[in-house]
Amino acid sequence: MLATFTLTSLVYIIAATLPAIILLIYVYSQDHVNPEPASLIIKLLIAGVVSAVIALILEQIGDTVLKKFYPENTVGYVFFFTFFVVGFVEEGVKYIFLKIGTWSNPNFDYKFDGIVYAVAVSLGFAGFENIGYIIRYGLVVAGQRAVLAVPAHVGFAIFMGIFYSRSKMYRNRGRRVNYGFNAFAAWFVPMLLHGFYDMAAMLHSLESTILYFAFVTAMYILGFSLVHNEAKNDMHL
Repeated sequence: MLATFTLTSLVYIIAATLPAIILLIYVYSQDHVNPEPASLIIKLLIAGVVSAVIALILEQIGDTVLKKFYPENTVGYVFFFTFFVVGFVEEGVKYIFLKIGTWSNPNFDYKFDGIVYAVAVSLGFAGFENIGYIIRYGLVVAGQRAVLAVPAHVGFAIFMGIFYSRSKMYRNRGRRVNYGFNAFAAWFVPMLLHGFYDMAAMLHSLESTILYFAFVTAMYILGFSLVHNEAKNDMHL
């Protein structure tokens, strides 16, 4: 019984984390200028796991409060839950851990570094989240999560990383207004993208389903394009 449980658990963990590992390796491989130390990436992955635990607690609190104002599964509930509970909390917690773990790190010296860092935190988050989904619903959701949810987290992280690096660059150059705008955008843009993604997924109408898959496809194309362009045009901060 123990051997069966251990083997099953191992399969679940591999199925949940493999997509995140593959995507992290891809993004990391694009960092051609002064690649980041593996120890820092591992710390950021762990930070992503911790942020997922904190986000889960905060989301439960937010959901409880929201249900006092909107009945569950109404359009109003879905809108506020996806944008102001899930998007707000998850991207906010990721950003906090990203900044704590890397802002003053001497390795953070090139623009593309911000993307690598944000993706590492986000994939630590997504990997942990995937384990929970697969344990709850079984391996049947592994393929769906691998193709849709994990790459979506990467897409949000790419935008976070781009604005995050720009905020560091403008801070280094003493341009406070540009620094403030990009620091805010590093959280706000991923929050909007995340909220829109979840709202389209939760409305369960034909129109929202079509919009959902169109959005995911656009995130794939735009995400890989941004990674390629940012890596190609990397520069010192």
